[in-house]
Amino acid sequence: MFFLLFFFSVFCFFFFKQKTAYEISACLVGSEMCIRDRFAFLSCLNPGDEIIVPEPAYANYMAFAISAGAVIRTVTTTIEEGFSLPKVEKFEELINERTKAILICNPNNPTGYLYTRREMNQIRDMVKKYDLYLFSDEVYREFIYTGSPYISACHLEGIEENVVLIDSVSKRYSECGIRIGALITKNKEVRNAVMKFCQARLSPPLIGQIAAEASLDAPEEYTRETYDEYVERRKCLIDGLNRIPGVYSPIPMGAFYTVAKLPVDDSEKFCAWCLSEFNYEGETVMMAPAAGFYTTPGAGRNEVRIAYVLKKEDLVRALFVLRKALEAYPGRVED
Repeated sequence: MFFLLFFFSVFCFFFFKQKTAYEISACLVGSEMCIRDRFAFLSCLNPGDEIIVPEPAYANYMAFAISAGAVIRTVTTTIEEGFSLPKVEKFEELINERTKAILICNPNNPTGYLYTRREMNQIRDMVKKYDLYLFSDEVYREFIYTGSPYISACHLEGIEENVVLIDSVSKRYSECGIRIGALITKNKEVRNAVMKFCQARLSPPLIGQIAAEASLDAPEEYTRETYDEYVERRKCLIDGLNRIPGVYSPIPMGAFYTVAKLPVDDSEKFCAWCLSEFNYEGETVMMAPAAGFYTTPGAGRNEVRIAYVLKKEDLVRALFVLRKALEAYPGRVED
């Protein structure tokens, strides 16, 4: 318990330096998979309440919502429009007396899309107009490639009491297995409700806290070198994908993912075929079918999510093998 309190203070100081947290008392640290969206949903929503989420979206949001008795309503973004935020009218078509929140992941998983200032202001205005919560998953915010300042939900004026921000050390420090995260809010009622759920559980693993606490002291050179490496990987992947006949990927401006459109009849079948029936010189590729990130039937049918977490040499080879797989795939669709 002592170390959790110590790590809590260190994590809060980190957010203070980032000019993200409102106040030290507003930061809660715990096991990421519980404290991130699940505790936020349980604390802010009643069974039957609805959350609007732009899709494609991180699949576990659905599971967290179900566990809280809430309902996910999705507004679809498209690869043709670069996964930009739909117009306000598309959101308002879904808003009713049961709507209690909007949830965003910024930058986005799985698309890598980064919301612009205009889009963030658009979300702010809807949250204010309809008095909604704004759940903002910002675990990838160090990985943005625009050169412009990052716009956090915590920077939006006029909705300070509505914002619940979720963060984690998992992506920032490549510690995906540790799962140490934080929930940040200025709303004291939400904070007190989350605390009740936190007190019903044991603390996060001690070794994870120790590793995460040490990571927060990482020098700026680590962050810069990691960032520069992802910039190079992104360029390698996106350029390589768009050189393959029939393949298209928009340029992701954040995170380390992209969603690409492939010339195939069904990306789930193609991904399974790559693993079970195809190889080129003893190698194949593994990708995530994008349909699993949508709730709209048929959406993402010919799309895949690709993470550029491999070194560039491996990405180059994977792109070559993907090209060969598409040439050989019996369900290829020509434009």
